[in-house]
Parts: sequence; structure tokens; C-alpha cells
Amino acid sequence: MKIGIPKEIKPQENRIGLTPDSVKILTSNGHRVLIESNGGFEAGFDNDQYKKAGGLIVDKAEDVFNDSEIIVKVKEPLSSEIKMIKENQIVFTYLHLAAAKELTEGLVKSKSVCIAYETVTDNNGRLPLLAPMSAVAGRMSIQAGAHSLEKNQSGRGLLLGGAPGVDPATVVILGGGVVGENAALIATGMKSKVYIVDKSSQRLEQLKKIFGNTIIPKQSDNTDLNQLISECDLLIGGVLIPGAEAPKLVTKNMLKLMKRGSVIVDVAIDQGGCVETSKPTTHAKPTYIVDNIVHYCVANMPGGVPRTSTLALNKATLPFLSKLADRGYEKVFKEDKNFLAGLNVFKGQVTYRAVADTFGHKYISPTEALANV
Repeated sequence: MKIGIPKEIKPQENRIGLTPDSVKILTSNGHRVLIESNGGFEAGFDNDQYKKAGGLIVDKAEDVFNDSEIIVKVKEPLSSEIKMIKENQIVFTYLHLAAAKELTEGLVKSKSVCIAYETVTDNNGRLPLLAPMSAVAGRMSIQAGAHSLEKNQSGRGLLLGGAPGVDPATVVILGGGVVGENAALIATGMKSKVYIVDKSSQRLEQLKKIFGNTIIPKQSDNTDLNQLISECDLLIGGVLIPGAEAPKLVTKNMLKLMKRGSVIVDVAIDQGGCVETSKPTTHAKPTYIVDNIVHYCVANMPGGVPRTSTLALNKATLPFLSKLADRGYEKVFKEDKNFLAGLNVFKGQVTYRAVADTFGHKYISPTEALANV
């Protein structure tokens, strides 16, 4: 099968869909892999490495889209890329459609087969293709928050871990999933006072076993979020409803309870954000201020560490891509319900309920859509 890897064009996005090692595995199995020239350069992978792996370097994105059956990306297609997507072409990437109406409409019109990394599941209901980037984003959220707390970044002028005789900063993490766990890993390592808020008592017990007394678990139904927000110096938004828009847990009015110069890092911004005042930002201009509160809402946080992120992502995506390329989506989807959960748009139909409900599209189940082919 012909697999195309275009260069990412989202601002400050330096990851790439496949590493040279992944290309080597695919080409050794008889697949043809096209890579846009210098697409992996900023992640530390040059054209020669891809050539040695058996890949074919092409000059333009148009050449990749025109001559590929599967397009493998990292971030969602932007408008110029949507125009190049062909009918029946497979698009395999992060999509986050519930927060992107124009993208959804464009992919529906393209009549392509769109598989979202973030909704592929495993037998335990987890999200194996979202997890590696959630882990990176969770860890980065504390780095970003710590930097934003510095006075020259308009923060409170606090060091997360405090100093001898000085109390550490207070970190409140909303959501105890992969983002929350990894944020806690770094925050506790920096000796912060860490609260983790989650609706699942079972998950909080798991986190307590991992972190012991270095965290303070709080079940959301029994927690005064206003009180916690008033105490925190750094708020991490890590809530997730798979494939759906994030719930707005923090309202604009709640910002008035926060200390001047405290920081919000909304990792959920890819899905619309869990803070009412959040709006997407970039690595070039990552923060803005609302009511004296610093907001960090970079929508592609792992893009800031593209080599680490690309390597981590490929370990998760390559087995799925190999199966897709070897056997075709019809066979794979009929045999693997977890992979089928990734199908968001299929030949002009919306096959993910949360996306259909968000934008008023008729929902058709993936199984029914495939049966109609």
C-alpha cells in the first residue's frame, strides 16, 4: 500500500507521522512510503535517514496527497490540506473533531476514511494512541506552569518547590487520567503540594497507591472546587471525555477566586478546554491574561519536544498502521472493534456519536457504515 507522510504545517508543530525506523518496517513489508522533503528535520530525522530506510522523498505536500492511499499525520489537517484529501483516501491522525466544526465539515465533504488516534480503544476501554501524547503533555504542563509562575512571565513569582523555610506552591490537577498522573509525577518530584480531583474513587485509590502521601486525592462530587481554586497557585486542566468536547469545569466567575498571578495550564484545549476563558494558543505566544490569571493553552504541547513525542507516538501507532496497510480497513475493522472505535468520518458520514451530536449531523454507527459499502 502507498503511505504518505506530509510535513506538519500547524504553527510550531515539528513532529512527524513516522520515524525512519517505522518507515523501514513498513517498506520491508512491501509498502511504499512517501515522505515530504525535510518533514522530519526539526524532530531530528533527515532525508538521508528516510532514504536509507527505503522511503521515497518527494518535494511537495501535493505529491504526498496525490499518490498515497493512507495519509499519516500527527495533527489535524488544516484547510490547505483538507482540499488535497481524496475520496476513499484514509487519513490516520489526531482529529479532535468535537472542537472543530470546519474540519469536520471538510472531512465529510471529502468522502475520505478518517481514523482518529484519540478514539481508538483497547480491551480495557483505555486510549492507547492518545496515551503517549497525554503523558508528554501532562509532564510538560508542570514545566510550562512553573515557568509561567515566574514574575517575568506575569506570574506570582513563585518557585513550585518553595525554598528552605518557604512553603511550596499548591498545584490542583483536574482529572486523574494519563495527563493528571503524569502532571503529578513531575509536580510531586518538584516537591509541590499536589491535589488531584477526579470523579472516580477507584482511580483516586490507584493514584494514592502510586504517589502515597505526596498527593491529596479529592473526589469531585465531595469537593468544594471553589475552595481548592482559591488556594491553588497552578491549576492543570486534564479532564477528558473521549472524542467529545471537554466539560467547562472552571467558569469565568471562578477566576475571581484565584490569586493574582496564579496560572492555568489547560491541557484539554485540544477538545475545547475545561476552563471557560481558555482559547488555543501557540508555542510562539503561549500565554495570555484574563482577570490577572495567566492562561497557558497551547493546543499542541508535545510539539515543543518533537523528537521525544515522535518516538513515543510511533511506538503506539505503528502496530495499528502496519495492520491497516497489510490488510486494508475493511478486514481490520470487521475483526478489531477497538480499531473501529477510531473511525470518526466514513465516506461522507459521521460515525462518532459525540461529533455528530455536537454539530447536528446524522449519526451512523461504524458497523452500519461499513455494511453499506
